[in-house]
Amino acid sequence: MKITGIELRRVAMPLVTPFRTSYGTETERDVLLLRVVTPEAEGWGECVAMSDPLYSPEYVDAAADVLRRFLIPALPAHLDVHGVGRALQPFKGHRMAKAALESAVLDARLRASGQSLASFLGAAADRVPAGVSIGITNSVPELLDTVAGYLDEGYVRIKLKIEPGWDLAPVRAVRERFGDDLLLQVDANAAYTLTDAPHLAGLDPFGLLLIEQPLAHDDIVQHARLAGRIATPICLDESIESAADAAAAISLGACSVVNVKPGRVGGYLEARRIHDLCRAHGVAVWCGGMLETGIGRAANVALAALPGFTLPGDISASRRYYTTDVTPPFELSDGHLDVPGGPGIGVEPIPDVLREVTTSTEWIAR
Repeated sequence: MKITGIELRRVAMPLVTPFRTSYGTETERDVLLLRVVTPEAEGWGECVAMSDPLYSPEYVDAAADVLRRFLIPALPAHLDVHGVGRALQPFKGHRMAKAALESAVLDARLRASGQSLASFLGAAADRVPAGVSIGITNSVPELLDTVAGYLDEGYVRIKLKIEPGWDLAPVRAVRERFGDDLLLQVDANAAYTLTDAPHLAGLDPFGLLLIEQPLAHDDIVQHARLAGRIATPICLDESIESAADAAAAISLGACSVVNVKPGRVGGYLEARRIHDLCRAHGVAVWCGGMLETGIGRAANVALAALPGFTLPGDISASRRYYTTDVTPPFELSDGHLDVPGGPGIGVEPIPDVLREVTTSTEWIAR
């Protein structure tokens, strides 16, 4: 496949409500989209880096810079989808930028051949259960109202963001209000240390599906120690940047669940490798979210349809985050989202909407 050129497009997407985690509060997403143009088709990819290097070392301006200066020029004149990873391998890190580029190339290639991303990855379902992630609220009553609203919409699993000072009380309140049958989990975004183990053990009576990334992103060993001190299953997110990381975590007993975010691990091909590895070792996986637009959401839904994704992911309906999405919106139906069946990611940006939210474009000829 020959690439004619690549467009870098920045869009500003206001969030329906502010989204607060232990890292900070987001009110708008500054999103970098990639459009890969070939003689046969165009493909789209979304970079999930945030505006600031808080969740990971990557941020949007740096992703755009490394793409234009290093990653895009490194692509050979003719390549297949697996050739993208080989061409980018010499460059250290920048997995979110690499994932966006690989995803756009993969989308273009699949559109040209008429194959869906879901089919290419090996999907086993035509719809996937949807969970919702709830940021830290101003009060427990506000949290309970928020949870009730999402359950009324049909979401099948609730995830609560937690941090020191906002953990046991909100979890207890949600469990008491909505009962033991509610699929409930928490996400700490690396806000605790191993010395907090006795406090985190206070979550054990609430029957949580998991606690996500309680400790530092770069410390698998201490997660293994924590796993021996609490009963709540540990899920790793920020710690897993590759299949090799997942293998190390599994061998150390650092987790029994893995959150697979394609952008964090360098793309959907590596995400599939992590899925295959975890499935072979009996480790549950689920698909995480990064407040994606419909472009990234479509690809995530396709990934979540693989057979090893046995837990509901953070792949909410479009209106959870955006009043107007850049693609036709994903709608919740009986607690599920339909897997796109069209070529590539199966959705197209809406030109008028895309134009309205665009803040800049840059064309890089090949």
